[in-house]
Amino acid sequence: MKVMKLTYKLVFILGFLFATSLSFAQNDKQKELETRRQELRREIQKINELRDANKSKAKSELSLIEDFNYKISVLSNLIKVTNQQANLLTREIASNQNKITSLRDELKQLKEDYAAMIVKSYKSKNQQSRIMFLLSSENFKQAYKRLQYIKQYSDHQKQQGEIIKAKTQELQDTNASLLKQQEEKKKLIAENRVVQKSLESERQQHQSVMNSIQKNLSRYAAQIKEKQREADRIDREIDRIIKAAIARSNTKAGNSASSKSFALTAEEKVLASNFISNKGKLPWPVEKGFVRLGYGTQPHPIDRSLTIKSNGVRIATEKGAKARAVFDGEVSEILKMRNVNPIVMIRHGNYLTLYRNLSEVYVKKGDKVKTKQVIGEVFTNPTNGETILSFTLSKGTATENPASWIYKM
Repeated sequence: MKVMKLTYKLVFILGFLFATSLSFAQNDKQKELETRRQELRREIQKINELRDANKSKAKSELSLIEDFNYKISVLSNLIKVTNQQANLLTREIASNQNKITSLRDELKQLKEDYAAMIVKSYKSKNQQSRIMFLLSSENFKQAYKRLQYIKQYSDHQKQQGEIIKAKTQELQDTNASLLKQQEEKKKLIAENRVVQKSLESERQQHQSVMNSIQKNLSRYAAQIKEKQREADRIDREIDRIIKAAIARSNTKAGNSASSKSFALTAEEKVLASNFISNKGKLPWPVEKGFVRLGYGTQPHPIDRSLTIKSNGVRIATEKGAKARAVFDGEVSEILKMRNVNPIVMIRHGNYLTLYRNLSEVYVKKGDKVKTKQVIGEVFTNPTNGETILSFTLSKGTATENPASWIYKM
């Protein structure tokens, strides 16, 4: 009997611990999803604000498609995350409904047992008083045991009463939690319907622009290729300048000029180490904005047979936006090329960050800069009102995805 009771207790404890850990895991997942949902909502708000600011400007079809593609992507992600939240709530609601049923059954049994105990106690009092029960003992030892029994029985009654009270409170709390979850789910579903309508509207506008583009696809394809050639020209020039800077650092340190990495001083090694330790935590190179073009080789949104090679990210921001250093470092170069707005290159040990498409530059070569220090103003295209900062991050000449380094990019 004792073994059975011990086994039952062990099963109960393990079940309770499992249910508790599962509940915590679900809560953590729900918090994670809600954080992501709020981030996406803020991103949509930023897109809408920038659109409203440039409403009077006539954008090219290429720019419009990029805008639509990005917003459609964010809206789709928002719907996906919201659906995940709703599905998780559905599971939690089902779990709570099962728990409520179980608690009600358990509470019913506890109350029946407690009632039977009270009846038994009452009958026992009528048949023989506690004093007579004690006085009828054959010896002191038996009387002491009977006294202990009476005390334990009384304590057991109180304990059962407390258990019923606790279970009743747990049932009330679970019911309240269930109602709250049901309201949250209704709210999420309602919000998702609004987002779905917005997504459908964006897709229709996207398709309308694409239909217009398809009529002159060859002309647009020629423009795309020309833009990519210009981007490649700029990237080659940047690569040449970086290699020259690496060669100078090695020559100065007495190393081979053909080395592919910077020769670092003790101070620069510390700086590079600090830069690496902040991976994923670096601030954005502008205070407000969103990534309109990501890193890497990708199909062009208009002609899928053409590819875009992006060595960094393009960030859409507001007119008058200031470019700022993402980490402590030294201005390595101020690049000025034909038909290209100024580019600031900042060195962080053996890492480099480049800030392209500036209208004004507030620093000069050799300046020491601090994290978030303003280094220039981002150029605003007077024709379409677009303010785009191109941001690149590399280790020597090898570019890396800025999204891996910048906080929540």
